[in-house]
Amino acid sequence: MKAIVCDAYGPPSTLVYRDVEDPTPGDRQVLIEVAACGVNFPDTLIIQGLYQFKPTPPFSPGSDIAGTVLAVGSKVRHLKAGDEVVAMTTYGGFAEKAVVDANLVFPKPPGMSMTHAASFLMAYGTSYYALTKRANIQAGETLLVLGAAGGVGLTAIQIAKQLGATVIAAASNAEKLAICQDHGADMVINYSEEDLKARAKELTNGKGVDVIYDPVGGSYAEPALRAIAWEGRYLVVGFAAGEIPKIPLNLALLKGCQIVGVFWGSYAQRQPQDNMADAMQLIQWFNEGKITPHIHGEYPLENAAQALEDMQARKVKGKAIIVVNR
Repeated sequence: MKAIVCDAYGPPSTLVYRDVEDPTPGDRQVLIEVAACGVNFPDTLIIQGLYQFKPTPPFSPGSDIAGTVLAVGSKVRHLKAGDEVVAMTTYGGFAEKAVVDANLVFPKPPGMSMTHAASFLMAYGTSYYALTKRANIQAGETLLVLGAAGGVGLTAIQIAKQLGATVIAAASNAEKLAICQDHGADMVINYSEEDLKARAKELTNGKGVDVIYDPVGGSYAEPALRAIAWEGRYLVVGFAAGEIPKIPLNLALLKGCQIVGVFWGSYAQRQPQDNMADAMQLIQWFNEGKITPHIHGEYPLENAAQALEDMQARKVKGKAIIVVNR
């Protein structure tokens, strides 16, 4: 089969498109013919050896899969060959076939395209887990989303609106902010032109924001935290800016706030039943037309490196998708 292969840690330009052996599922695994795979920021880190999990090269990146089951392990009962599914794996998705642990494979909703399915599980799962389980956001509270036009940022906006929150979207230019408003943001901040802390305080009449959703890190983290309300919750989702910020902990004391880590992948593996319930709620909202992925663009498998470069350059608005067997 064809796959994108990381033979040694490095930038996207070092990835190779070539033939590899077909994978074989274990007793509790599923072999999937990949139709599409979402591109996520951790993919850019994994190929450089900078992620929390470091697979040994050679391997294929890609973690958000949609496709058709080809075979199941001997101890898998809830799936069979021919089933259309969505799946989450740490790596292996940028390939014509992938093996995934069965507890991380879910039936694809009949009305969901493969493109939407490949953009769904990780991004929406992360934001739902962050806002409901980690922040316990309540109707009427205010959410500030940093990097709001990105793959998880837009999902946070949509989910927060379903939960009754008021959403302030922060991004780096007018085009990105317009997309955020199209997906439900109530107010916006252009943090390349406006003072993030001052504007967030102004938009909340001096109170500050109740919850901050931060997949960016870098230089925006501290001014955002300084704009948090008393007993607010700061969600640490990722570091798309490339820099892990060093937060003065006296701010947590002065604000009476919580700084809360969000690691959806570990949650999905440790609490699969809870994650399944989350997925069912998200699928229901999708079927009702309440949440819809924003697709930035589709890239053929052989051009996956370009998708990762666009992700690193922060050109991607919403989700980039690698199309494979379609």
